[in-house]
Amino acid sequence: MRKLPSISFNILIILYIFSMAQAAPVVAESIPAFSDIKNNYAASDAWLLDRTGAVLQAQRMDKKVLRLPWVALDDLSQAMRDTLILAEDRNFYEHGGVDWKAVVAAAWDNMLRRGNRGRGASTLTMQLVGLLDPALHPFKDGSRTLGQKWDQMGEARELEKRWRKAEILEAYFNLVPFRGEVIGINAASQRLFGKHPSGLTRDESMLLAALLRGPNASADKVAKRACVLGKAIAEDVDCGALHDLAIARFESSYEVPQENLAPHLARQLLLKPGENVSSTLSKNLQRYALDAVQQHLLALNGRNVEDASVVVLDNASGDVLAYVGSSGKLSNAKEVDGVTALRQAGSTLKPFLYELVLEKKLLTAASILDDSPLNLATPSGLYIPQNYDRDFKGPVSVREALASSLNIPAIRTLALLGLEPFHQRLHAVGLDSLTESAQFYGYSLALGSAEVRLLDLANAYRVLANGGVWQPVRLRTDAAKGKKQRVMDARAAFIIADILSDNNARALTFGLDNVLAVNTWAAVKTGTSKDMRDNWCIGFTDRYTVGVWVGNYSGASMWDVSGVTGAAPIWRDIVQALHQDHAGMERKPPAGLTQQEVKLDTAVESTRREWFIAGTEPGELSAAAYLADMKVPHITYPASGTLIALDPDIPPGRQWVDFEASTAQGNLRWELDGEAVLPQAGRVSWQPLPGKHELMLFDAAGQVLDRAVFEVRGTL
Repeated sequence: MRKLPSISFNILIILYIFSMAQAAPVVAESIPAFSDIKNNYAASDAWLLDRTGAVLQAQRMDKKVLRLPWVALDDLSQAMRDTLILAEDRNFYEHGGVDWKAVVAAAWDNMLRRGNRGRGASTLTMQLVGLLDPALHPFKDGSRTLGQKWDQMGEARELEKRWRKAEILEAYFNLVPFRGEVIGINAASQRLFGKHPSGLTRDESMLLAALLRGPNASADKVAKRACVLGKAIAEDVDCGALHDLAIARFESSYEVPQENLAPHLARQLLLKPGENVSSTLSKNLQRYALDAVQQHLLALNGRNVEDASVVVLDNASGDVLAYVGSSGKLSNAKEVDGVTALRQAGSTLKPFLYELVLEKKLLTAASILDDSPLNLATPSGLYIPQNYDRDFKGPVSVREALASSLNIPAIRTLALLGLEPFHQRLHAVGLDSLTESAQFYGYSLALGSAEVRLLDLANAYRVLANGGVWQPVRLRTDAAKGKKQRVMDARAAFIIADILSDNNARALTFGLDNVLAVNTWAAVKTGTSKDMRDNWCIGFTDRYTVGVWVGNYSGASMWDVSGVTGAAPIWRDIVQALHQDHAGMERKPPAGLTQQEVKLDTAVESTRREWFIAGTEPGELSAAAYLADMKVPHITYPASGTLIALDPDIPPGRQWVDFEASTAQGNLRWELDGEAVLPQAGRVSWQPLPGKHELMLFDAAGQVLDRAVFEVRGTL
């Protein structure tokens, strides 16, 4: 007696749904076009491409789902297509969106089960509109209301009128959830079977089709469903093999295979899911640079060094061709981007110092500098610089001082030039990380006490490579090339490049057989910061600029690792690989340069031909004469930044400050706050006035020799 009402009720539901669906009004605008769905589809990842379109790096952008690129129907295995239709919608190619025979059969079957869950009757088209229309999404238990079923049928019938069957099937495969976070056939195939869906076998297809009935079911349950499905499809199904495959793959899924060559640059450039960004990088060069970093750091095992970074720039365009942010698996801080991290520059700033003094015609490449002990007064006390090898070479030319990276001559040169001009020049070549004043860095700026970024430093060397012209780098192929600016004298830049390419000139420190001698013309400079925390090798050929940093992101000191042993071998390998098929050409000298033979009476330098900016050619070269000329006067007191306190217990007329110069020659001229100070001699006395003051020292021609900014505090 209880069955009749239940049977009648189910039949009434079937008839109601049928009549409603037949008459269901569907707004045409609510049905999207297939092209819109495909074009608006966004994978959960984004991809960084190299300059040719090859994938360099995949980066997960949407952490909630795993959705890989859209797969065309023709790129799916036939086994997968056939299995899905047999499992979910046998009459897919015959019905118009709703399979009424299946609806009736399902309702009757469910009725006989008396409330227990039975078979469903949703076609692939109905399932698809359920995925497309948020209003049709089921409840957490998978059920839908009668109204939702009605709308679902109506939209399915309308979708069939507007889309081709192939489009429906393709969209379904790409949008349907399979397991957990995995959405779409591409992600399911890659995650569960480690392959593209074009290679799915019949057994793999049956397991994936079985998953659709219960995406989060256990491997054992999915295998049983697949076995039932398989027996309905073919007679030769091996249910044991299906079970073993499900256990193996569902309980230990594959990592989706992705390229991982440029994670740091990807984090910079990739902003949203599904995007493909074309970078300026070269995949082959990027891979080679990363391999070179890892191989060399392994060779330094036991030296307490684990991190390194590399950039390669195209001199002509500014394109970044390689960008290695870290040593990857060898690093304990592999997420740190060493290309943009701030690290102490060491001796890598010296070329810009010497270029500026050549440009200002204060020195030439043949000028003699004194490499002997030096004490300089600073606001914080005496500054006593040392050479790397703690040895002094005596009289050396500018060429050898730079090429052999001697510290004392660099400090003397900075004292001659002045802190502020050098500070300004470093900014002009793009080292904008020097945010403090010139006085803050002091004379140690010549030795690289300031912090710089590898990318900025490499681009600054590219200025030398390009004859004094600065241009920003480019990381994306769709970015406009930056405006060029001349920031150096082309003649001085040429001479510095010539010095940095001179293996004989660097032999004083590095020897003739050194790692910087490569198979092509190249100008190069190494650098090591205090306590061996950073070492560098930056250099350029006619076509490329290569920058390498080696150290520890933690700031820990390396053990006996210098620029020559740490960064230089990586630099050498990359430069030689870049020029494996073509040797780099020496640069042609710009107009306004002359070359003449010079013979120096120093103990270590032989006769050679030297370059000079026209008008600076020397007469007879004598080390003694040059050293006398190099004793350029400078202010020894007060040092810039000095704070002078007036003593209230001493009468004002008895309080004096002595302005002292390094020499007492009579052709000097002092100015304080723009006013002349008398007498004009090497040492004068001044009665202090409270406030900030600027003291300047001039030569007879009116050239500024030195300046100091100091402050007097107290009351008279």
